[in-house]
Amino acid sequence: MRDEIKLAETPTCLDIAADGKIYIGLKDHIEIYDHQGKRLSSWKSADDDAILTSIAVYKNDVFAADAGSRIVIHYDTAGNVINHIGKRDTDKNILGFLVPSPHFDLAVAPDGLLRVVNPGLLRIEAYTFEGDLEFWWGEFSNVDIKGFSGCCNPVTFAMLEDGSYITCEKGLVRVKIYNADGTFVGVVAGPQQLVEAGAAQICYLPENCQKGGFDVAVDKKGRVFVLDTIKNIVRIFTRVKEQE
Repeated sequence: MRDEIKLAETPTCLDIAADGKIYIGLKDHIEIYDHQGKRLSSWKSADDDAILTSIAVYKNDVFAADAGSRIVIHYDTAGNVINHIGKRDTDKNILGFLVPSPHFDLAVAPDGLLRVVNPGLLRIEAYTFEGDLEFWWGEFSNVDIKGFSGCCNPVTFAMLEDGSYITCEKGLVRVKIYNADGTFVGVVAGPQQLVEAGAAQICYLPENCQKGGFDVAVDKKGRVFVLDTIKNIVRIFTRVKEQE
């Protein structure tokens, strides 16, 4: 281990900005550190009910997914709130985020639009930074591998440089890949590779909704990193080359 940053509270999420600053989400607010671990600022609390579960820093914009208030908070890099994204607005065809459990992920895609999981609707939605819903993709299925299972999935996702998605589901724990328009491409890993004896628990019961909330990340080589929060290990997957 090269270094560590000691925090006064339990962290819930983080992201690294292009300038190297570390944005760390605590339960209800964001703190910023430099690469030496010095705290640069601590932003004010988003809300008493806030549960920050994901942060994305993109140039001069910072987005935080708040599972408690079921909204995305859009900040500037000074910590000022610019707007809130995803609030129900039938005139704009925005249904609002349904977040049954504290799994609520987001990222800025290569096309410059914000992607946010709407887990209760089992889909990923694309927003402008102003909060306009551009499109969405995803559907429910406990049978078809192309769909998302259970009550609220995917729990997390990561994006490849070509705009493809790596998604992770809980309950029926599996990691899949979709192309930039949401078309199913294939399975990275299923329950047999991710949980003991291939056990699967479809998350209709509240206690099952908290299990298998794995995280995923990708690197520039296209490798997929799966954080197993049950066994506390990281599994690394690479694409199998097609035989000629």
